[in-house]
Amino acid sequence: MSDTKLPVLIVEDDRDLREAIEATLELAGYPVISAQDGTEALALLKQEKVGLVVSDVSMKPMDGYTLLKEIGTVFPGIPVVLMTAFGDVEKAVGAMRSGACDYLLKPFEPSSLIEYVERYQLAVPYDDHSGMIAQDPKIEALLALAKRVAKSSATVMLTGESGTGKEVFARFIHRNSARADKPFVAINCAAIPENLLEATLFGYEKGAFTGATQPQAGKFEQAQGGTLLLDEISEMPLGLQAKLLRVLQEREVERVGGRQAIALDIRVLATSNRDMAEIVAKGAFREDLYYRLNVIPLHIPPLREHPADIVPLARYFASRIEGGPKLSSSAEAVLARHAWPGNIRELENVIQRASILATGPEIEAADLLIAEERADEKAEDIKSLEKKHIMETLASVNGSRKLAVQKLGISERTLRYKLQQYRLESKE
Repeated sequence: MSDTKLPVLIVEDDRDLREAIEATLELAGYPVISAQDGTEALALLKQEKVGLVVSDVSMKPMDGYTLLKEIGTVFPGIPVVLMTAFGDVEKAVGAMRSGACDYLLKPFEPSSLIEYVERYQLAVPYDDHSGMIAQDPKIEALLALAKRVAKSSATVMLTGESGTGKEVFARFIHRNSARADKPFVAINCAAIPENLLEATLFGYEKGAFTGATQPQAGKFEQAQGGTLLLDEISEMPLGLQAKLLRVLQEREVERVGGRQAIALDIRVLATSNRDMAEIVAKGAFREDLYYRLNVIPLHIPPLREHPADIVPLARYFASRIEGGPKLSSSAEAVLARHAWPGNIRELENVIQRASILATGPEIEAADLLIAEERADEKAEDIKSLEKKHIMETLASVNGSRKLAVQKLGISERTLRYKLQQYRLESKE
């Protein structure tokens, strides 16, 4: 085993079993730390870098599923393997959909444990920023800036193309802030219907509207003491923008149908995949709200502008897939040359698809289903390549936007926006 491996954190409330697992891994040459419950495990994760968590499911007061959820929120880069009894297999499989990379069925052989650790454990270079994968100097510098920004209470506007990891950066800011042990609440302003967005944000009282049978706290209240992320803020309707501005100015919120002002203690972050200055100039977004949100601007570059991260990210995504094969050198070369118009989200989707298509011990270049760019394409600008990729993808799925966004790794709203741009360009 390489000396660059990070420690494995064992979480098990049965002392004898915990010590047996520790001994097995230490004899195999793996560094190990341990905790007797979920609460102790979270405390250790805040103190030390860990390459893998192997946790029991049945523990008190915090069980393995709750621990998995907490790790996914606060330390999203760390893989988790659950240890479970035969009767809990169905729940364990459900947990894998929620972020666990695999599960070990008790009782298990020492060789099975070592195999899982070898498969999923992260190395130091992939975890230099508390779970963030960053090898490119541009992202290294951005993470260093984000850490400094996190120490303040200022509102941050994160911008960048769809799929660049804006929410990942937002969570990074939260867990490096003084509010790290408080809630992180995210709301996608583009995903919630306009008539429900106000009630979702601000909450509502019983009888405020048809179907409001009991009072409900909104996202602002749910984030009390912590951080609220307003994802894709540029999609918020103008009428609601005025109400949001008032909440940010007064630091208090009133529920829909209520009269009592509720004082807020939260840190607000916002994201957008559009040019905010441009939509402000067009009158689609309030200028005063924009300046209120854009106190500290952070632009997340597209993946093509930090190419040194492409292969490390691909390896990481492959390691998170159950039984996922490793990447061949030829596959890594193809990945490194691709333009990635869908950014990191597209890369993750490509790796997931390739792991299914791969028939051998490794993912080969052909499994990626990425057409190599011809020499005459190199002169085209990035926007042209992006358009070409999107249109070819649409053609490959017979025009189905639903299938196209899945292959591209972008949202349906983003696809509609891109297609509208292309139509306008063709009329010029």
